Amino acid sequence: MQAPSMDNPEFPRELSWLAFNGRVLQEAADTRNPPIERLRFLGIYSNNMDEFFRVRVADVKRRILLKRYRTTEHEDAELLLAEIQHQVLMLGKQFNKIYLDIQLELRKHNIELIDDSKLTEGQSEWVRNYFNSEVKKHISPIILSQTDASLAKILDDNTTYLMVEMAGVQKPEYAIVQVPTNEVSRFIELPLTLNTRKKNGHYRRQILLLDDIITHCLADLFKGFFEFDSICAFSLKLTRDAEYNISDTLDQSLIDKMSKGIRQRLKSEPTRLVYDAAMPEQMLKVLTKQLGTSSIDALIAGTRYRNFKDFIGFPNLGRQSMEFPPLPPLPSPDFDQHPTTFDAIRHSDILLYYPYHSFGYFTEWVRQASFDPKVTHIRISLYRVARQSRVIHALLDAVRNGKSVTVVLELKARFDEENNISWARKMTDAGIEVIFGQTTLKIHSKICLITRLEKGEPVRYGHIGSGNFNEKTARIYTDMSLFTCHPEITAEIEQVFEFIQYSYRPFVFKHLIVSPTWSRPKLKKLIQREIDFAVSGRKAEIFLKVNNLVDEEIVQLLYTASQAGVKIRMIIRGMCSLVPGIPGKSQTIKIISILDRFLEHARVYVFHNGGDTDVYISSADWMTRNIDQRVEVGVPILDARIKQTVLTTLDIQWRDNVKGRIVDATQSNTYISRGNKRNIRSQQSIYDYFAKICQKP
Repeated sequence: MQAPSMDNPEFPRELSWLAFNGRVLQEAADTRNPPIERLRFLGIYSNNMDEFFRVRVADVKRRILLKRYRTTEHEDAELLLAEIQHQVLMLGKQFNKIYLDIQLELRKHNIELIDDSKLTEGQSEWVRNYFNSEVKKHISPIILSQTDASLAKILDDNTTYLMVEMAGVQKPEYAIVQVPTNEVSRFIELPLTLNTRKKNGHYRRQILLLDDIITHCLADLFKGFFEFDSICAFSLKLTRDAEYNISDTLDQSLIDKMSKGIRQRLKSEPTRLVYDAAMPEQMLKVLTKQLGTSSIDALIAGTRYRNFKDFIGFPNLGRQSMEFPPLPPLPSPDFDQHPTTFDAIRHSDILLYYPYHSFGYFTEWVRQASFDPKVTHIRISLYRVARQSRVIHALLDAVRNGKSVTVVLELKARFDEENNISWARKMTDAGIEVIFGQTTLKIHSKICLITRLEKGEPVRYGHIGSGNFNEKTARIYTDMSLFTCHPEITAEIEQVFEFIQYSYRPFVFKHLIVSPTWSRPKLKKLIQREIDFAVSGRKAEIFLKVNNLVDEEIVQLLYTASQAGVKIRMIIRGMCSLVPGIPGKSQTIKIISILDRFLEHARVYVFHNGGDTDVYISSADWMTRNIDQRVEVGVPILDARIKQTVLTTLDIQWRDNVKGRIVDATQSNTYISRGNKRNIRSQQSIYDYFAKICQKP
């Protein structure tokens, strides 16, 4: 990947994001990972790439379309899009090779992915029966010669389709068939009794993709309706711009507007068409004509199968060793040694680190609050929640028990809008006060506030974290949660809820870092303080862990800090526009990235502060949108014991020489050299660290 100019050392965030997804691809290639997990990493890579085209590439396309107004921006965007397409093609070639390697590895474990050309006569008969009984009822082909609608308006986003050609004496007839993965599993295991091949005395488990079952039975699908001598099909997938316009008319409720916006997304402009490279040229011409693709659409030829994101859920038909060994969530002694969650939080601040700890402690806290006679009010901000959310069910129970419940629900959580709209209606109908925040700001904070009457006085118990209140993602994302009843911290949490409802009122935050109004000045002040320490000859350090660092002003201030002599270490999972290691510019800055079985999602800011170290956990990355355009909340860790715990976990991650990569000027994803040091795989080491804490008397 081309390095940025040292005269203007900022790495384009889109290319930096591709470097991140390259790290995901490295995990798929890493033979130290079990084979099923490697295949699932291909699914994660594919899902990430879908979102990249829906959001990042769509944004570049919009910039190109502004060329009539901004000539310079058009030229820059054109060059960027060309580099994006180059990098995507290179990654695609690596993807195809890795997929073949994994298939060979699976065969060694008696698992085989086959296509319909390899079916025996008995298997073919079984597949036809399965198709007729389980699949065909979910398929309604689109005949291209019979529709007046543009194909670009018909096809759903990121759905697997087959383009069918029926050839005969007359002009070929073309059709589109959707692969119904929402109704039928994508992965179909063939009956062992039909598999005559053995290895080491064991039957080989054979899996056929739903795509191939449909392809194998195409003639059965169309016979009697069309005459043809031959019939064939090739896969395709369309990706659209994820942005959408919502009318600001006053006669629509916000929920209705959001529902309309989701429908608009289905009709938004395509940004990418991926298709089977074996698709005949004439068929591809018909397809692109029907779609009306332009010169700035990405046409990407690939392997036989599209929509690899389904491989995230690829089943393990072999031994447990073909998956990551289980790491069951650890207990929290801070909670477990007290009769109620409120007793525990009143005794001391508590930190949970998911998925090392169980998210069940949070849901138990809300469950207890739902019937606790002392609880009067529950406030919570929700961004992404599980489809079967125990958190929301506890809130529904609370309102039935006469509690006041206020939920700030972000309807504009990208790709989760439909789920949030459904929950909004259900909570509103139950009597919960549902607030949709401000039209110009996304509510991304992870806060909860529970008020109890104790000895006749209201006492607040608060939560601030880095991750969503989502039971599903809490098992695979690493996130930190702080529980506290510190009166000043909880008072400020209450102010955040008031700000969301009444943003015109004046607010002062002494402890919390709150976006949008107060975050940028606070961050600049904290960084400048380290600069001042360095200039005065004192020790100055910043240790940062975020998902993304792409805010231009903050990046420039970090360059200034480095030039002043501030030692800066960063663990950045995704996009990073800052270029470390430039002599005279950023030579005191080192950056690594960690990818492993869990998605690194926690945001932690550490400032040396002359030896009185400040540690914050936050919901915010260092991106312009998080600092200026969202409601985000960060909290200082005041408890010395918890502060040391956070610093210890950061130190373990910084020493990761198994899954750590160096982020440099080329973002080439070089693994950190182990040298003669012992292996440190930080996620496993952090799990072991907390396991030892659990064992202490």
